[in-house]
Amino acid sequence: MKYKIMILSAQLLALSVAGFAQKIIVNQDIDRALKTIKADDIKKDITYLADDKLKGRLPGTEGYKLAVDYVAAQLKAAGVEPAGDNGGFLQQVIIRKASVTGSSFEVTQNGKTEKYTAGKDFSISPNIVAAETDLQAGVVFGGYGITAPDQQYDDYAGIDVKGKVVLILRGAPVAFPKTVALNYVNAKIVLANAFKHGAVGVIVGSTDTARSGRSGGGSNSTILPNGQVASSGSYLTGIKLYGTLNAERLNTWLKTNGIDSTAIFAKIKAGTPASKALNISINVKYSSIYKDAITYNVIGKVTGSDSKLKNEYVIHTAHLDHIGIGKPVEGDSIYNGAHDNASGSASLIAIAKLYANLKDKPKRSALFTFVTGEEMGLLGSAYYAKSPTVPLQNIVADINSDMPTIIAPFLSAVAIGSEHSSLAKQVKIAGDNLGIAIEDDPEPEQGRFTRSDQFSFVSVGIPSIYVKYGNKTADGKNNLDVAVKVWRAKYYHKPQDDINGLFDFQAGITYSQFNFLIGYLVAQDSARPQWVKGSAFDKPVNP
Repeated sequence: MKYKIMILSAQLLALSVAGFAQKIIVNQDIDRALKTIKADDIKKDITYLADDKLKGRLPGTEGYKLAVDYVAAQLKAAGVEPAGDNGGFLQQVIIRKASVTGSSFEVTQNGKTEKYTAGKDFSISPNIVAAETDLQAGVVFGGYGITAPDQQYDDYAGIDVKGKVVLILRGAPVAFPKTVALNYVNAKIVLANAFKHGAVGVIVGSTDTARSGRSGGGSNSTILPNGQVASSGSYLTGIKLYGTLNAERLNTWLKTNGIDSTAIFAKIKAGTPASKALNISINVKYSSIYKDAITYNVIGKVTGSDSKLKNEYVIHTAHLDHIGIGKPVEGDSIYNGAHDNASGSASLIAIAKLYANLKDKPKRSALFTFVTGEEMGLLGSAYYAKSPTVPLQNIVADINSDMPTIIAPFLSAVAIGSEHSSLAKQVKIAGDNLGIAIEDDPEPEQGRFTRSDQFSFVSVGIPSIYVKYGNKTADGKNNLDVAVKVWRAKYYHKPQDDINGLFDFQAGITYSQFNFLIGYLVAQDSARPQWVKGSAFDKPVNP
């Protein structure tokens, strides 16, 4: 696919976008750099990263380290500066796999104590830092456990949960916009909100009567050098219990406290909080065991040209990992992850080279961060957001590349999350320059803004976007989503996602150019990106 950079003269073009007073300068140096990306290079990088010898790039394995070494070598060869630990390209990340080995759960109500059965009545997520946990506490029903000022909704209004365990349901009021709802139901957000209100535990009640319960399983987290938890999807310092309760037990708890479960579920779904203290106390004990593995983020840098703004950074991210070796499908057990996310990593290599090839560097510096453990719960990006190699307050934006699905010409794009920040400005300008139509997220119910690595930066207050393909097609039918659904059914998270699958490497060029130009425009703008005031994301969660 051919791209078009609109330059009216051999000098400079001052671009302005309706509704935005700020002018951004795009010059022929950028045009020259954009032309340096080659489809063969995109293909070469994907081919290596998705090769069988890397065995699916599972963090902590030799195959993943091969990917790490390859990316670092590509950055070094391109003249990109190292920005990892100790003057190198790598940042060491410790991933901790934790599991519960034994647990007891006693419930006292109306003067009677009953012992529950693990895996049937309840499940517990492990404590990442304490091998033994012992908790006695009262219980408060807390609706969805949501505090959402932007939606004028608060399950914690009028109740005291200090020192208590909060019993919640998974979900959000029906009136919440989909992306906003999926933010508030994120486990990290739920735990952080409970802790903010003084709770010591959270139990998620199941409303699915067809399920008797589930086992506790394990959880993955990252550990800082000082032993503290950097990131976890199921643990927060100060929260001693995070577990589930089956539907039968949930209904019993509510019924014995005079609560009609059907009525109260409907009430909170309609947007009216109905939280209430329960005449129930619990005594929970459990043991946690750990297995640690060493993995890496890969980080490069191109230093900006402005004497002051070069100390601020635009980050481009992509996850380097996949899921390793698993259940055989059609005789193949290596989950190569060619599209997910060797293609995004190849795009990030191309983006880094674009910055390095610029004769005149942008005002701000650019970071290129290939993160580990995305498939395990956004672990590498969350680790970097907690332990960055540059001052966190100096990071102005994140532009994330995750599975661009380059199976057809890249004619339109969805910049997921751009409606929540001023990054919509740079997205529009970049699209106009490259002839790429900008579309709204067609599937907000999928919650992609909270499910990929940009959310780690969102959580600490950094405006971020996640760039995906749009639906525009060359034949004018504009139904690319139909082909993508067919592709996903055959390839997504399957061994068949290898280099022999469907690819449009020219689309990979355009995708990389688009992401680069967004970042460049941010790096050139004298104003830092800002959240839209009143957005659900305009205040850092930092769970």
